[in-house]
Amino acid sequence: MKLLVKGGRVIDPKNSVDEIADVLIIDGKIAAIGRDLSVDGDEDVVDAEGKIVCPGFIDIHAHLRDPGYEYKEDIITGSKAAAAGGFTTVCCMSNTDPVIDDGIVARHVLRKSEQAGLINVLPIGSITKKLEGEELSEMAELAREGCVAFSDDGNPVMKSDVMRHALEYAHMLNLPILSHCEDLNLSRDGLMHEGYYSTLYGLQGIPAEAEEIMVARDVKLAVLTGARLHVCHVSTTGSLHIIEQAKAAGACVTCEATPHHLTLTDEIVGDYDTNTKVNPPLRSEAHVKALAHALASGLIDCIATDHAPHNVESKDCEYAKASSGISGLETAVAVIMDRLVHTGLLHITDMVRLFTVGPCRVLGLDSGTLTLESKADITIIDADAIRRVDPATFYSKGKNTPFKGMELRGWPWMTISGGRIVAREGRLA
Repeated sequence: MKLLVKGGRVIDPKNSVDEIADVLIIDGKIAAIGRDLSVDGDEDVVDAEGKIVCPGFIDIHAHLRDPGYEYKEDIITGSKAAAAGGFTTVCCMSNTDPVIDDGIVARHVLRKSEQAGLINVLPIGSITKKLEGEELSEMAELAREGCVAFSDDGNPVMKSDVMRHALEYAHMLNLPILSHCEDLNLSRDGLMHEGYYSTLYGLQGIPAEAEEIMVARDVKLAVLTGARLHVCHVSTTGSLHIIEQAKAAGACVTCEATPHHLTLTDEIVGDYDTNTKVNPPLRSEAHVKALAHALASGLIDCIATDHAPHNVESKDCEYAKASSGISGLETAVAVIMDRLVHTGLLHITDMVRLFTVGPCRVLGLDSGTLTLESKADITIIDADAIRRVDPATFYSKGKNTPFKGMELRGWPWMTISGGRIVAREGRLA
């Protein structure tokens, strides 16, 4: 099978490519990149003139809820949402039921992803059994069965000795620990960022220090063990300073930021829309500006959606009782394009890097590139497409988004997975 993508602006940061070119795909692999590639009549041709042709985007951090919470999301609907949102690879977190703490559950994820047949879904195994923070999971077995990292995301590992041992084992397996950094003793009962607006709105606050203290601890443990530590959904200036110092000292520490933490502030909580409730909480303008600067400077390694779909009942309630999380796979690229790229805060090549090279380096993947003979996973963006966010059109079961009704410029135009067109203009092909 042949597919020719003609005349797009090809951006491949790993190979330092940024030029107008054609991309020829044969049998699911990149066969050639160049100008005026010949057409012999056997190819399907995609006219990508005026579009941006990139390696397939990778989401290092998503919750697909499967198994156990399929009423919120499952691997099939999550795969559809990812394809529509421009992602060809999604890494799913372990907080399922049963937890991804043994090989059986990891195999279930991979098998169901194959059944969906749309994108690559890679499981992340838990750090501890049942996410209880007490006993390490079967980490070696999880690695053998295809898990690409370990995380108890949503359940911070409160015991320092347990986290130390987890880092030591992960180091032996040459896989990273993805850490949800939160001191529950400081954040317990909190509903939003602690500051001016929490006082104004009368909601219990969560101080930035609840994140920063745990970032500092985990960075220290990463230095002690020599392990690879990845800080999930970093959201505060203090966390960025700690990570910057660790990197300067040569520690194997990386971090991610989400589209919502990069573009929304705690002021938006004022209408008490539960779709703004997320963990960590939306922060103040000063923190948001610091995150955007760190993204542009290269301190933040990748953008991750932290896709957290919920059923209506989990959000259609009072703020204190609502579940935390935002359904983000179908809006992430457009939010970053509209709020950061088109405003000049982030260069388009840096955005592509943050969705491709960045997550690959964190996880040690060999994708995220258009290198010849590599798997033909491609994301094509229409930088000028304008669309209003309508959760009713989401493929995800989760319609919980604070971006509802917002008009955004710059959307995924086509998603190609393994050489096959799986989505076009936000709809499955």
